[in-house]
Amino acid sequence: MSLVEKNEWMDRVDQALEEVRPHLAVDGGNVEVVDISDEMVVRVKWLGACSNCSMSVMTMKAGVEQAIIGRLPEISGVVAV
Repeated sequence: MSLVEKNEWMDRVDQALEEVRPHLAVDGGNVEVVDISDEMVVRVKWLGACSNCSMSVMTMKAGVEQAIIGRLPEISGVVAV
């Protein structure tokens, strides 16, 4: 994947995350797209209160991953770094 393609994908993923960001913000958190691998695995970083939250694993599966893959089925997975 070229740098331009990667940046376009990162923008698309970031837009998909707008669906869950208001829910994270209520608890003082956020999520940031760090990278997308050639295998279409999105790497995200928890920010604010989400970085120390015991519920972040559930939030990842039920919110973040669902929002991204629901809008961008080409994405094969989402992992937190």
